[in-house]
Amino acid sequence: MNIRPLADRVVVKMTELEETTQSGIILAAASKEKPQVAEVLAVGPGGIVDGKEVEMYVKVGDKVITSKYAGTEVKLNKEEYIIVRQSDILAIVE
Repeated sequence: MNIRPLADRVVVKMTELEETTQSGIILAAASKEKPQVAEVLAVGPGGIVDGKEVEMYVKVGDKVITSKYAGTEVKLNKEEYIIVRQSDILAIVE
């Protein structure tokens, strides 16, 4: 089963970033903040949203930074995804 987003929606999967302090201590997942870097897995077609033309700027495979609490979390086939609006994506990581 696949997720196919509609309109200006984007399906992303958060990336797990291993965080290490300057002294070499690896921080546990519980002590870290929610990650904001994600990989784009699927992109909606854009089109007319709320009476305005929306052009999609992100593409599958892009690494992006999302708003901290944006989107809807979805669990499918034991994997967790987040569906966000393109406007909730702050930047593309290059």
